[in-house]
Amino acid sequence: MMMPKLLRTGLYYLTAVSISLVFILPLFWMFSASLRQPGLPPARSPEWFPDPAVWENYRAIFEIIPLQRYLVNSFIVAGLAIPITLVTASLTGFGMAELGARTRGLFFTLTVGLLMVPATALWLTRYILLSWLGITDSYLALIVPAFMGTSPLFILLYYWTFRRIPVDEFEAARLDGAGAFAVWWQVGLPQTRPTSMAVIILTFMFYWNDFINPLLYLKSQSLYTLAVGLQQLQQLDKTNWPILLAAAVVMTIPTLLLFGFLQRFFLADERLSELLGR
Repeated sequence: MMMPKLLRTGLYYLTAVSISLVFILPLFWMFSASLRQPGLPPARSPEWFPDPAVWENYRAIFEIIPLQRYLVNSFIVAGLAIPITLVTASLTGFGMAELGARTRGLFFTLTVGLLMVPATALWLTRYILLSWLGITDSYLALIVPAFMGTSPLFILLYYWTFRRIPVDEFEAARLDGAGAFAVWWQVGLPQTRPTSMAVIILTFMFYWNDFINPLLYLKSQSLYTLAVGLQQLQQLDKTNWPILLAAAVVMTIPTLLLFGFLQRFFLADERLSELLGR
């Protein structure tokens, strides 16, 4: 009886490690290649760690372009967009969940339809609107989508989460005299923590990796974000792979740290823990 259980456990961890390596090895290769001598092409054969390791590549990227300024700008944009997105997306999702069945279905269909609209179709219209409002060449031009939930997907995530909460809890709060905003804030939102953590990560990645919007709406180089900075670095020397990969590592680290910090909230949720068999 013990052998099958041990075998299943061993296969479980072997599979988990194998899948993890599929994602970890490219990241490790990127870091390893960023330590090669400047100007060298990527190694043709696997190279776990270059000899010698050129750590000065990371200092060089801050000297070639104002990467520190771009880092600060990216953190400012993401830091402003995340709380705004959490409020607007969750409030919209809650409002949709509270609608009648027919109206709720209509808004759900509309939201799914908005997911199918290509981003390129919005560029010209948004640029004209932002120019008319006089907010181009500012951080506000980059975080405007946050005031609309950033993405219809985030609204749908909250809608699905609020629909899973028993209606009796909302009704009990209303009987106690709570208004719509109080029910959303005090009853609904505290039960959406895993969804909120997912939206935080996805929103951070959306604004952190955004290249097109800063390129379209910003004119001042002092406002450029990290994604634009990496493009500048590539234009300066397209074949200097160690320098380019060093900048890519710098851009990747914040996302990994954020996910590493927030993943505990996913595993702490009882429903997700049951789903994962933990």
